[in-house]
Amino acid sequence: MLAALAGVASVAAGIGAAELVALLTAPGASPIFASGSLAIDLAPQWLKETVIGLFGTADKIVIIGSVVLGAALIAALAGVLENARPPWGRVLIGALGVLTLVAALTRPGADYLAVLPPAAAVTVALPVLRALLNRLHALPHHVLPSGPRTVRRSSSEELEGIDRRRFLVASGLAAGLGILAAVGGQLASASIRTVEAARRAFSLPKPAIAAASPESGNTFDIPGLSPLVTPNADFYRIDTALLVPSVDPESWKLRIYGLVETEVELSFKELLALSLEESYTTLACVSNYVGGDLIGNALWLGYPIRKLLAQAGPLAGADMVLSRSVDGFTASTPLEVLTDDRNAILAVGMNGEPLPPEHGFPVRMVVPGLFGYVSATKWVTELKVTRFADETAYWTERGWAQRGPVKLSSRIDTPATSSRLRAGQVVIAGVAWAQHTGISRVQLRVDDGAWQEADLAQAISADTWRQWMTTWNATAGHHKLTVRAFDANGIAQIEKPGDVVPDGATGLHSVFVDVN
Repeated sequence: MLAALAGVASVAAGIGAAELVALLTAPGASPIFASGSLAIDLAPQWLKETVIGLFGTADKIVIIGSVVLGAALIAALAGVLENARPPWGRVLIGALGVLTLVAALTRPGADYLAVLPPAAAVTVALPVLRALLNRLHALPHHVLPSGPRTVRRSSSEELEGIDRRRFLVASGLAAGLGILAAVGGQLASASIRTVEAARRAFSLPKPAIAAASPESGNTFDIPGLSPLVTPNADFYRIDTALLVPSVDPESWKLRIYGLVETEVELSFKELLALSLEESYTTLACVSNYVGGDLIGNALWLGYPIRKLLAQAGPLAGADMVLSRSVDGFTASTPLEVLTDDRNAILAVGMNGEPLPPEHGFPVRMVVPGLFGYVSATKWVTELKVTRFADETAYWTERGWAQRGPVKLSSRIDTPATSSRLRAGQVVIAGVAWAQHTGISRVQLRVDDGAWQEADLAQAISADTWRQWMTTWNATAGHHKLTVRAFDANGIAQIEKPGDVVPDGATGLHSVFVDVN
């Protein structure tokens, strides 16, 4: 156990040193974040969906925790091996260093500086391991039962040495983990401070076209019902970036190229000077299970992508735009979706303030009617006009559909499943969505009874979700409440349950309640 602790302490010290070097030279080469990002890229699809399904927007915390736990287990094994069969413990730590080097070098934008953090980790971890094991080998034989380096001493000296050396081992472990935590926090806070300073440096320009404020008829005042507009702090976040990119708006540029007549390049200052437009748009994640919360509605401020594409002049045969994020993520969006009458925009504002860093500051894409994995690129820097036959994007390379239209769906927000209700009049409410088509009807069924029409709040637009509500004369017993919706064309949502892969879940949302 003491040898295992020595291994963990040495690797913790090495990672702590690496994080400090990464902070000063190459933040993208942080061992924890680079390894976590590589794990996301290499993980099988079923595992990704399991993590998102179980933990939702907390998936990144789980991934980082898994990376730390994995490193600790390998470090403990290295300590045991080095104690019993040197130099295999050092070899294992060296292999761990090579793995972090591969992770760092495969990150988008990596350069020669990405070598430094993994090198620092190994350079610190190996001598720390050797030093700690030397101290362990000096312990009396009743602490370490065997080994050629056991030293016999008087009883008082033994007790003093045991206490001193145990303290040193524990201190080394605590110091290593402390360095790791402190530097990791400094790394994250430094990124956030940089972005926040840039966000505070400017105010959003007034929109040339402002969205009408929601009226009382657009929303129901019902406890437990999702608000018509999702606050920024509550808006879901699912992406591949473990470390939120820190993008300086002064240096940000958007490049439109590929199958175009003229390449277009745009700076952040030039984007803000254009005639920006406000619009409400509901965004949804393809990983959202039936009844899930990976969906939200916001007021966005931005410039229509169709106008920029018109400047570039897409060539005949082009049918897709491959958008690229500063962190290397790509999305494949059908060209016709970015050039039709929907308000697909390069967004700079969200609910009246500059984009939050985790939602794409300084610029992201917002495209009504498509799942985010094929449209909602955050921290966007490139739009490449191309063809589906010639290019693939991040998630399509991992088994997802090329085109991801948001599916007609609905959800019961209140009462929540497993609720205990009193007999009598009960309000049931939720939201339904069919982006860029609109909702025409919502119906509720109790147990296996007939479908009953629900009341609908007035729609803001066809690109947002719509609240619904109804009342039920609840009777005693265990009941199943089920909702379904119809789009503006009268098409009912798919009732047959379907998985989120490859293009979004299907089925009807139900909740179970007990009435006394």
